[in-house]
Amino acid sequence: MVLTPPAAPRTTLWVVPVSDLASVARHVLDVARTGLPGWRPVFLAPPGPLPDRLRELGADVHEGPFGPAHGLRASAATLRRVVRRVRPAVVHSHLAHADIVVALAAGRGPRLVTTEHGIARDDVVYHRSGARTRAMAAAHTARLRRFDAAIAVSRATADAMAAKWHPRIPVTVIPNGVEPAASTPQRAPGLRILSLARLAPEKRLPALVDAFAVLRGDHPEARLTLAGTGTEEAALRAQVRRLGLDGAVSLPGFVDPESAMADHDVLAMLSVWENCSYALLDAAARGMGVVASDVGGNPEILPAGSLADADDTAAVAAALARQGLDLASRPTLRDWPTTADMCARITEAYAAAGAR
Repeated sequence: MVLTPPAAPRTTLWVVPVSDLASVARHVLDVARTGLPGWRPVFLAPPGPLPDRLRELGADVHEGPFGPAHGLRASAATLRRVVRRVRPAVVHSHLAHADIVVALAAGRGPRLVTTEHGIARDDVVYHRSGARTRAMAAAHTARLRRFDAAIAVSRATADAMAAKWHPRIPVTVIPNGVEPAASTPQRAPGLRILSLARLAPEKRLPALVDAFAVLRGDHPEARLTLAGTGTEEAALRAQVRRLGLDGAVSLPGFVDPESAMADHDVLAMLSVWENCSYALLDAAARGMGVVASDVGGNPEILPAGSLADADDTAAVAAALARQGLDLASRPTLRDWPTTADMCARITEAYAAAGAR
């Protein structure tokens, strides 16, 4: 009997225009760590922490002048050079700059796939002017005509893509995967509240501080940590002083998310929009209480008891108290896809796009 050797894995080039370790990097690192069945992922990113971390995982990384900081022309030249060298069957782009460069410069050989991580129903979340909004919508509508498959990380994301960009190809929903805890963590009730977010207007942190002030009226032992950096830090510190919360609210800047979640009871996220938040997934997987705004992909992750209207201060305060003190009300992630499930579904999207 003649044994047929297994087919060599096909190559997919993952194109990422940023090198920091924010949420898109988490997605990329999870794929590098888990692998894509039947495929060899190769990564293109600008210099920085992300390619360094990918190399630590043993990934094949191409680092070069690519991304908004390097401009469209240099990014296109870098992409063409890497495509000639790698000869991928699929070029898979992430974030707007990479999507547009791939549409312009990837050539006619590979199949083109895009994953949308960050679109919002309300255009003002990402674009501060109507002209900018219209220009970006037109660019995305045009570039999607070059793509063979489109992935969205939540149903809300897919619906926003359809409403704004009118794609001619189906949009496949593949949520971000998360590893379930080996057993549900045993946590005591408590009111140590944590925010892990940029200190930016779209995160609606002043609403969280106002709700925390109401919570403190009934629970003076409550504490709030606003972890992160951003343009709103001075205004938030002034609000904390004005409300007399100096001893109860801390703004430590960047923190290690794993350690911070271990040291707190409830994660709060009142953003204007979220697509498929890794912070929410991680908190629920770790047995934390969670309070989030009822927007975007949040209702696809969380039960009604974890959702609140960010403009309703009393409702947010009540949700924080409930999620902190009533362990039975905290969310779980039963049947949520793992990172391996996510990776397998990505390869199914490649097959549906006709990748060989």
